[in-house]
Amino acid sequence: MAEHTRSSIIIDATPAEVMAAIADFAAYPEWTGEVKEIEVLSTTAEGRGAEVRLVLDAGAIRDEHVLAYTWEGDREVSWTLVKSQMLRALDGSYSLAAVKGGGTEVTYQLAVDVKIPMLGMIKRKAEKVIIDRALAGLKKRVEG
Repeated sequence: MAEHTRSSIIIDATPAEVMAAIADFAAYPEWTGEVKEIEVLSTTAEGRGAEVRLVLDAGAIRDEHVLAYTWEGDREVSWTLVKSQMLRALDGSYSLAAVKGGGTEVTYQLAVDVKIPMLGMIKRKAEKVIIDRALAGLKKRVEG
């Protein structure tokens, strides 16, 4: 990933429990505020989503896009944009690491490029908001 934004959070669960929540695409509308519809278009041999269609509604921005996912066990999942109406690129990953004494550190990295001109500073701020909301939602989903 070129220029990206990154943030981390500790979740009181094992990496396997956290990755199970990340892989449960059907539940995304329950814990991510922006995802309104989701459809798994294809799966990996392990049954995890390989290509996923998402309909997002983040107020001023409404978009539908398809993402291709690559899974590395319960350590990392990364994705890249296949198609979108508003985005030129959407590359991201969740990296999970067990924390000594219990819990999992989840690091979310994201790089977004929109088709309309936008200052890099504004783009990074938007990425930070997306990351912080996603991490907070994931923590609540797994620990709740």
